[in-house]
Amino acid sequence: MTALTPAPESLASTEPIRLVVAISSRALFDLDESHRVFMEEGVEAYHAYQVARENEVLEPGVAFSLVQKLLALNGRLGEGGRVEVILLSRNSSDTGLRVFNSIRHHGLDITRAAFSGGASPYRYVGAFGAHLFLSADPDDVRCALAADCAAATLVPAPAHARGAEDGPVRIAFDGDAVLFSDEAERVYRSAGLAAFNAQEVASASVPLSAGPFKGFLAALQRIQALFPPRDAPLRTALITARGAPSHERVIRTLRDWGIRIDEALFLGGLPKAGFLEAFDADIFFDDQESHCADARGRIATGHVPHGIANGG
Repeated sequence: MTALTPAPESLASTEPIRLVVAISSRALFDLDESHRVFMEEGVEAYHAYQVARENEVLEPGVAFSLVQKLLALNGRLGEGGRVEVILLSRNSSDTGLRVFNSIRHHGLDITRAAFSGGASPYRYVGAFGAHLFLSADPDDVRCALAADCAAATLVPAPAHARGAEDGPVRIAFDGDAVLFSDEAERVYRSAGLAAFNAQEVASASVPLSAGPFKGFLAALQRIQALFPPRDAPLRTALITARGAPSHERVIRTLRDWGIRIDEALFLGGLPKAGFLEAFDADIFFDDQESHCADARGRIATGHVPHGIANGG
């Protein structure tokens, strides 16, 4: 019997690197008025409202600017990689026609979609291979997180709360319960800051467990690795309330994972919004609603309903 010969590594390396982001229609476009009709008047009125306006272009929503910049990366990636944005919507295909018409009007290269006709669309994040799911529906986000997909609820924000239109895509993360598990946060909440610091110093060489956004951060780094560090069209930042001496465990955890993060800000409890603005973040992910409320007026913000801060 002839043994099977493994495929050469050089062949495997020709596969383009993919980054897949799934997004709901209410996160991509401003559908507040449409949603009001649905909530106050019901499904039939909503259907009539959308069909009657299917040629009226929707205005950008909270994540529109981020999606534009992510899709623009494809002009730099060439054959090496591909960023794909998938639309996941509770609309039917009939009411979703307005959304696709708006996508075409705004020149967004989005070709794949799932219209779930009122059911939660989170079920399709795995089938599409999504690394991230952004939605305006907290229940859909919780379901996606439970299915092991990084997910966040886009917090309503004023139109000016967007990153710079040009320059790299800039994505900022909180640490505990986002990039990392909430194991350290649980100690802080149950025993206080002194006990938290004591444990983190004692465990400095023990990597933290992964949080729900580790896989997304790793996917971002695979895209970054296609470019020289000083020329990457994508930058990441860790912006955490931690300070010394609890910083060391975070640094060693990222080192153990083999993940480089471009900027790390250890704020020791200072408010984050000003630092996010200084970083020019296109989006920020945090598990604590108070931090999200502080940031939302300046930066597109995703609440991650995970861990002890959210009843987990």
